[in-house]
Amino acid sequence: MKRLLIALSIIICHLSVSPVVAQTQLSAYNAGVTPDGATFFLPRTAIRISVLAEKTTFTPGEYAAYAQRYLHLNNVGDEASVTHRILSIKQMAVGVADTTKAYSVKFNNKTSAINVVLADDGVLLAINAPAQPQQLPAAFVAARKAPLPDPHQFLTQEILAAGSLAKMAQLTAQEIYDLRENRSLLVKGQADFMPHDGQQMKMMLDQTDLQDRALTRLFSGTTVCDTTEYVFYVHPTDNVTNQPLFRFSRHFGMVDADDLSGEPYVITITDLNSVPKAVADAKKKKAAENGLYYNVPGRLRSVITHGLTIDSQEEMPAAQFGNVELLSGELFNKHYGTHLWLNPVTGAIDKLEAEQPK
Repeated sequence: MKRLLIALSIIICHLSVSPVVAQTQLSAYNAGVTPDGATFFLPRTAIRISVLAEKTTFTPGEYAAYAQRYLHLNNVGDEASVTHRILSIKQMAVGVADTTKAYSVKFNNKTSAINVVLADDGVLLAINAPAQPQQLPAAFVAARKAPLPDPHQFLTQEILAAGSLAKMAQLTAQEIYDLRENRSLLVKGQADFMPHDGQQMKMMLDQTDLQDRALTRLFSGTTVCDTTEYVFYVHPTDNVTNQPLFRFSRHFGMVDADDLSGEPYVITITDLNSVPKAVADAKKKKAAENGLYYNVPGRLRSVITHGLTIDSQEEMPAAQFGNVELLSGELFNKHYGTHLWLNPVTGAIDKLEAEQPK
């Protein structure tokens, strides 16, 4: 964040705040220090959409054809497959700089010290107070998966010497049953070689389970799941109905917007008209020469669907569906010791503290 300490020497009621009125002049406005004071932006509200998708890869086992015969495993797949599914869709409001709402805070040479705190993108966060920047969720990090042991390292010499795949499957199944029997004897305390302590017992049980699972995968196959996060940003300026957001395929996962193999997910955004629209007022416009602009946000409803299914529905504040209002410069008179915090997502006043003059 940029901290601008502007030490001048008059009462703040003489400050002037003026909007940037022409687009041709907008490029000349960069948030930060100016010769006369500071320039800042108010935020507009964007919607951050996080999609968690899972990819499942199935690899059939070498002995899949014998899974039911020797291990009584039913419905074991014998063909490799890759499938995708969406685990969750989450929405949240985030603030971004609205370059159409650029304002210059000017002080004349009698102003008292003012501490203006801006975010990195130039959005005004606070005056004479520590900033409260918006907190974005941390990027999704998939849990690390332990590597699967190679089941072939647990095959006995007798299994490897078998003359056919069917015989190998039969002997491997017998090895699995022997492992399970040994585990049962260990738990019951009836094994020929009992461990000396609990730690050794745990190690023996863990090793037995490891071998059991590895050899069983030769029959049941291997399933590996990988989770990926996809993040989208939507910047609403008006109501939208069924605007395409992304396409998702059960077979291919997230696909291009023009790939018809994917099912379309769409978003509908509705202005809830929670704030009456402002009416132009010449007196109010004149008063803009003495004050500070802030947002009075409205509210929107955002619904994400595919087909007839609602996947996510949220209501949230929206700066662009509200109004811009003026905070009187008299509040910043040095006799009041005013502290102001603005919401980084909406530009609304979160907190205002002022001391009564003595």
